[in-house]
Amino acid sequence: MMKPGKLNNDTLEKLILSRFRKTRPESFGPPRIGMDCAMLDFGDQLIVTSCDPITSADARHIGALSVHVNCNDAAAGGAEPVALLVTLLLPPHETEETVARVAEDLADAAERAGVDIIGGHTEITDAVTRVTTCTTVLAKTPRNGVLSGVRPGDAIVMTKWAGLEGTMLIAEEREAMLRDVPGEMIDRAKRLSRHLSVVPESRIALANGAHAMHDATEGGVFGAVWELAAQNGCGATVDRGSVPILPETISICRATGLDPFRLMSSGSLLIACEDGAAMTDALHAAGIPAAPIGRITASGFAESDGSPLAPPGADELYRLF
Repeated sequence: MMKPGKLNNDTLEKLILSRFRKTRPESFGPPRIGMDCAMLDFGDQLIVTSCDPITSADARHIGALSVHVNCNDAAAGGAEPVALLVTLLLPPHETEETVARVAEDLADAAERAGVDIIGGHTEITDAVTRVTTCTTVLAKTPRNGVLSGVRPGDAIVMTKWAGLEGTMLIAEEREAMLRDVPGEMIDRAKRLSRHLSVVPESRIALANGAHAMHDATEGGVFGAVWELAAQNGCGATVDRGSVPILPETISICRATGLDPFRLMSSGSLLIACEDGAAMTDALHAAGIPAAPIGRITASGFAESDGSPLAPPGADELYRLF
């Protein structure tokens, strides 16, 4: 029996990643731990691609999440999202109205993100019990636009707030568990979908000397810090007290017994750069909340108080879903 959520990194490497090989000249190589995007070499432009399923969202938001989560991966890789392919799977009990609503949500989110939906697949199947998507993003970047990668001494700057996506999903789908959370907090949590895109801050980060970026999805901010550093064989320290968290996330996590630092955080971007203060100032000037939360090290993962920082595991959200 396997636990819901991501495989841990050791299992992922053993069962899946170790089996893939580079065989094409256009490919930059097989996938690696911590890498959310793949690149293909087509001359002056590099094609950047990534794919992600959405399985835990209410049908009202699954379109927006499908668009933003995938565009965020490409943007965090330093690329400009261009187009999406969307596979939409629905259980037999769903209605044509649900199909139309998801399609409209996809269309609206794609327009806001500045991408086109160019294809995919739609199917009614009893293999799923709720509306599910799997989306592939296609993006582009100039050959000289590839990020250099993290290096020891880099500051880690975080945008927005920990647990952003998880807070929204819990408020939408597990409101009955939040009897001790004030109603106005729950309402604010439900409106967090407008903060899910990291494309704007990725552009600012690129223009201000980002060495690497990583969006905080499953596994939350702490899992994302681990993955950001592991991309280049480095370690990291993180200061728990510096991580921005909304009051509604604190209250919702307290009510559900979840760890906000390990809660799904789509909408938050981690940026490794030489000057964390300057990067934070540039983001603030554009109206984007941001704060330095740690630093890249040569090896080892720890919090600033010396306690170990565990690698990413199953997201906290799966304890409720």
